[in-house]
Amino acid sequence: MAGKYESDPEWASVTPIPLDDGEESGAMPLASIAYPTEYLEATSYLRAVMAANEMSERALKLTQDVISMNAAHYTVWIYRAKILFALEKSLEDEVAWLNQVALKYLKNYQIWHHRQVLMSSRKHFPTLPPKEQDFLMDMFAQDSKNYHVWTYRHWLVRHFKLWDHPREIEDINHLLKADVRNNSAWSHRYMLRFGPRDDQLDAGMANAGDMSTTPGEKGVLAVVDEDMVDAELLFAQEAIVRAPENRSPWWFARGVLLASGRGLTEWEEFAEKFVDGDAVKSSHAIEWLADAYADGERDIQAAEMLNLLKEKYDPIRKNYWDYRMKMLDIPAH
Repeated sequence: MAGKYESDPEWASVTPIPLDDGEESGAMPLASIAYPTEYLEATSYLRAVMAANEMSERALKLTQDVISMNAAHYTVWIYRAKILFALEKSLEDEVAWLNQVALKYLKNYQIWHHRQVLMSSRKHFPTLPPKEQDFLMDMFAQDSKNYHVWTYRHWLVRHFKLWDHPREIEDINHLLKADVRNNSAWSHRYMLRFGPRDDQLDAGMANAGDMSTTPGEKGVLAVVDEDMVDAELLFAQEAIVRAPENRSPWWFARGVLLASGRGLTEWEEFAEKFVDGDAVKSSHAIEWLADAYADGERDIQAAEMLNLLKEKYDPIRKNYWDYRMKMLDIPAH
């Protein structure tokens, strides 16, 4: 029985190029993949039109067919993008189609790379499309920690310069209210508030990619909005009260203090609330106090905190805590 493409007059002029998994050269594959017949036929025609560098409507339809059978086929996505630009197709229509594909294949990297390629076109998208952030929240409703979506949103902020766009922080507030342990949301929040806003490829910390800065200057902002810093520290404290053993806001606060040029000792009183004798509520508070005491050259107190971590609250990292105590010149117990 003839296949879909073999029996279609539109494809009569094309000689398909079958899959060669080694048999053509006499080498038997160790483990042949049992591809469905329909997929083998579609990809054989795909190889033919790609070899001819064909930019046509039929080739575009073929890429959609192959993607419907294997959305992880990265080569077909690259070819599809080339066709879209060559034929000057509507990228808005492509994004609308892509939305449905993304919702079907939640963990697919190629979909988000393709979306980035489309959005990179200043000709088609000189400004942020009005529904783009809505769709990203639809994706987060499916999986609020989807790495590919977060990576794309991070790129989107830098591409369209959205650091101060009210929707960005509103969405982060919503996500953290729903799940205070969403580390991806905490990371995005830090990037919005304290990440570099120039063309550095390293968007994690200010000055991180500048080789002329000293280690002590890395991560520290040149100009600090003290009111914003205070607000972010308060936001982190409220999140910690909700879930004291959640690492994310503790490390977010460390980043905030670093960016503003403040020290960990500023939070000593707050951290001590979670370390009260045998009623320890947070191992992260213990670690915070160990670092704060060490910064203040109170080595004995720092060692007491490190011993708590080593012996009771984080013994799996015993060797690390011993190393930290050696740095204080205090023998490990």
